[in-house]
Amino acid sequence: MDYKDYYQLLGVARDAPAEDIKKAYRRLARKYHPDVSKEPDAEARFKDVAEAYEALSDPDKRAAYDALGSNWRAGQDFRPPPGWDGQSGPGPGGFGQQRPFTADEAAQFSDFFESLFGGRSGSFAGGGPGFGAGQGFGGSSAQGEDQHARIVIDLEDAFAGATREISLRVPVPQPDGRVRLQERVLSVRIPPGIREGQQIRLAGQGLPGISGPPGDLYLEVAFRPHSRYHVEGRDLTVTLPVAPWEAALGASVEVPTPAGPVSLTVPANSADGRKLRLRGRGLPGNPAGDLYVALKVVWPPADTPSAKAFYQDMAKAFAFDPRATQGS
Repeated sequence: MDYKDYYQLLGVARDAPAEDIKKAYRRLARKYHPDVSKEPDAEARFKDVAEAYEALSDPDKRAAYDALGSNWRAGQDFRPPPGWDGQSGPGPGGFGQQRPFTADEAAQFSDFFESLFGGRSGSFAGGGPGFGAGQGFGGSSAQGEDQHARIVIDLEDAFAGATREISLRVPVPQPDGRVRLQERVLSVRIPPGIREGQQIRLAGQGLPGISGPPGDLYLEVAFRPHSRYHVEGRDLTVTLPVAPWEAALGASVEVPTPAGPVSLTVPANSADGRKLRLRGRGLPGNPAGDLYVALKVVWPPADTPSAKAFYQDMAKAFAFDPRATQGS
């Protein structure tokens, strides 16, 4: 089988401290998670990153990997040396006298990983996907890893609240000794006033633990583009067309809001692009967001003789130069 360079998979140096390895794993796991990544090989990369972190996050397994991997390079045929199945591990005292991996535990990773650790005796502390950091397999329980995904909702869902079903693909060990992605459908409650970028926590919906509770699932909220409103935090902005005489003379006009239309007073002599605020008409919260109304002056076309005559009379009636402030 081919030798796997776990350091290269995580993009860290061979002497990288444990904290750097953890940061690299979290960054790459989010990048290649099949539910959020658009990379064509995301599923395979996600599994490789998880396997690399499982090997390097524990000092004992990392020491074993470093000791056996020093004479191999990526792409070369790898075979553990004779006697590697013995009871003593690298370093003083070996790995201890704990039970070996079960078939289900070893099956979560590649043949290369199993050749190093699957048949060994050892008290291996987890830390990768599916294993709680700092917990071993020697009879102690380990909480499952948290998962992160993205949920895209409509603005109306964030305004009024809603319940939506989402479909996720999660890695599940199979009887054939491999990890398969299976679809799981969850019901998610969208609370009123949630903002883009906030997370919804689904307790116990993460990866399963080893004789311990599962991790949690965190859904990062994103909004679908809206045909009417622009969203910034809890504030909304809507563009409102007004006639020239409404902007010049002032008027009472109707403005659409997520809760229904409301009346707005346009002050006289309002310029194109002027913004008026409707306090508390944005997304709900404490405090609620505001709705900003951007005025857009729309002129009727001069497409009839009478319309052209009207504009000609306007030109004569107003001593107005719109470029006067630009200088010569």
